[in-house]
Amino acid sequence: MTERGKPRAKGVAIVGTGVSLPDKVLTNDDLAKIVDTNDEWITQRTGIKTRRIVDSDTNVRDLARDALQSALDDAKLPATELDLVILATITPEMVCPNTAARVVAELGAAPAGAMDLSAACSGFVYALNVASSLIETGQYKTIGVVGAETLSKIVDYEDRRTCILFGDGAGAAVVTAVDDPTRGCLHQSMHSNGNLWGELYVPEQDAHLPENNTFTGAFNTLQMNGREVYKFAVTTTSKMMQQTLDAAGVKAEDLALVVSHQSNKRILESARDRFGLPEDKLYINIDRFGNTSAASAPICLHEAYEQGKIKEGDLVLFCAIGGGMTWTTSLWRM
Repeated sequence: MTERGKPRAKGVAIVGTGVSLPDKVLTNDDLAKIVDTNDEWITQRTGIKTRRIVDSDTNVRDLARDALQSALDDAKLPATELDLVILATITPEMVCPNTAARVVAELGAAPAGAMDLSAACSGFVYALNVASSLIETGQYKTIGVVGAETLSKIVDYEDRRTCILFGDGAGAAVVTAVDDPTRGCLHQSMHSNGNLWGELYVPEQDAHLPENNTFTGAFNTLQMNGREVYKFAVTTTSKMMQQTLDAAGVKAEDLALVVSHQSNKRILESARDRFGLPEDKLYINIDRFGNTSAASAPICLHEAYEQGKIKEGDLVLFCAIGGGMTWTTSLWRM
């Protein structure tokens, strides 16, 4: 059923997933050689042990293209089947043209539509909601949804508060119309509070910052008030998850898995405990990849499929919180 109570003529399904991860691994010990930190300090506060970093010849377009090609291969579909590509990223290759358009061209999917979507760490789930809604209109059949980031290009490696957290990578899903109307998004939510923009942002040289702003870092690098982001994420995550389940008439014990943005292991575990989820119902891989912003949820999704944690008919809840602040959920019958 749609949210308005009208039966759907068709359902929506994720028919393929893929990832693209840089070869270079940056360990906590590597970071200890750059800033005043150590493996124990990072692990206790974030749960992160390693993260992937692109080399100088690789950009976000490369990661996005390869992840989506992998998802198409998994779906056994040619790129020409794509009607639209939605690329969630805060590290686009250029301001114009959008990165998605070049991904479409390089995959041989033109003249498919292409858009970049910027919602920080919430980006992939936002994009998944948009894709599902567009397919339900009947005007689009198959959409490629990608989350890709090269955060190493906007991280200040002299700031230990941020450089320990972030990594690079991409994940993608191929979403398409299917005959079974019970499959697809049962309920979605997308929210923002721009009054909290200063908790997580990347200032440009000509940005109009308020007079009382305490920014002292480098322009074009990621700035974060970690304490406030942590508090917001912990209190908001479990609340939005419960609101989504209530709206759909679903109980937490009915979920096969929660696929969440990988922000910080302490945040994830705290939200899981507040929500009352068993340990195995929340997928966590931040220890290996760090926080990859919009890429983290689709990377989790791909790994969960590969490990047999998701099968057709399962209830899966996607959720994410990102800069903006933004927060979002998407409940699916897979």
